[in-house]
Amino acid sequence: MGAPPERSCFWADLAWIGGVAEGVTIAVEDGRITSLDTGSPPPADAVILTGMTIPGLANPHSHALHRALRARTQTGAADFWSWRRLMYELVDRLDPQRYYELARATYAEMALAGITVVGEFHYLHHDRGGRPYADPNAMGQAVLAAAADVGIRITLIDTCYLQAGVGGGPLEPTQRRFSDGDADAWATRVEALSGSPTARIAAAIHSVRAVDPRSMATVRDWTHAHRTPLHVHASEQPRENAECIDVTGITPTALLDRTGVLGPETTVVHATHVTASDIELLGSSATTVCLCPTTERDLGDGVGAAHQLAAAGSPLTVGSDMHAVIDMFEELRALELDQRLITGRRGLHSPEQLLSAATGAGTRSLGWDARGLAVGAAADFIAVRLDSQRTAGATAETALEHLVFAATAADVTDVIVAGRPVVKGGRHVSIDDVGSALKDAMTTLFDSGLAAATAAPQPANT
Repeated sequence: MGAPPERSCFWADLAWIGGVAEGVTIAVEDGRITSLDTGSPPPADAVILTGMTIPGLANPHSHALHRALRARTQTGAADFWSWRRLMYELVDRLDPQRYYELARATYAEMALAGITVVGEFHYLHHDRGGRPYADPNAMGQAVLAAAADVGIRITLIDTCYLQAGVGGGPLEPTQRRFSDGDADAWATRVEALSGSPTARIAAAIHSVRAVDPRSMATVRDWTHAHRTPLHVHASEQPRENAECIDVTGITPTALLDRTGVLGPETTVVHATHVTASDIELLGSSATTVCLCPTTERDLGDGVGAAHQLAAAGSPLTVGSDMHAVIDMFEELRALELDQRLITGRRGLHSPEQLLSAATGAGTRSLGWDARGLAVGAAADFIAVRLDSQRTAGATAETALEHLVFAATAADVTDVIVAGRPVVKGGRHVSIDDVGSALKDAMTTLFDSGLAAATAAPQPANT
């Protein structure tokens, strides 16, 4: 006989189930929602979720290692390129154990912020000098273990990184830790990774600078054979565009299109500096675009063409990328608010569209069940306060607008993943002090400090 089913019951004051509903009972069995009843009083055995219950937030673009740089690079690091030099100094300090500790603390911060699934854009594969660890996937396994210990889902987006510029070129010493040498060796290493009920393996082409077209095709074919998502950085900085045009005669997006990379299972990250033709290529192929507004803001990248991309047919998602902050509410409303700054127009994206970008669209881009609060769907959902100093005054009629335009990560009270509580009353169920975990992880990295960011600018390949 098998184990008996694992059952639980939750009752939400308000819940977003395609619209705002009141008094929603959510029954869960073996990690999936088995029934949704609205307008009912709470059952005696129900866990009460006050405020607004919504599907779990998705973070499709994370570099966990960058969390250690928060607020450490705001002076001296005058531009993206000098910031990158500091990031590379951090990379040289990481090993599997330190990476696990930093990723675990970072993912715990994400859990407290209502994130139930993260896409880790993972390219730090090897030891210093590019020497493989005894387990060639030791760094990836550290990330997978971190997410498992925190209790959130993860898609490990294993990234191919082979060269230092669009036309090729030797890797810098730090970049050797990112490279498998060629795309076939990358594929061989990734084959040894395996998922779990809460972990999946996907692939990434780091960028048109770091992967040549022939190798892009190898990664593309791997994702087709394994039916996994494919992610790629593109056009975050104007210099990348200029270099690509100088070498190939076309933009990064056009090169990805020519290589057969674009499509419904592909997510292009950033797309900050895209042309009208690029937007048409992305939209007509239904390629998802993941914007990372707080990172693009922090690094001075610019504001992406979110409204035009959505109008052209690209699903939009948002990621916290370098984790200048971890707050998906800030990311999702920035899609609208940043567009207001550059267009002088309001209401380009509805609250429903913005929340979908941070929930269903993001979850789908990582290869997970994206049905949200629906019978048969994965039981991943969160509760958000509507009575804090930020959200006070919300009613059932205004709850969605309060959530999208006023709530922050600090308003998340409860997080459920696969029917199991990960956060209760604003506290992680197994990591008592997430702040201390973050501090401890970073103390081991920064005892000797980081050098001032005064080096001459270098080409980007983050």
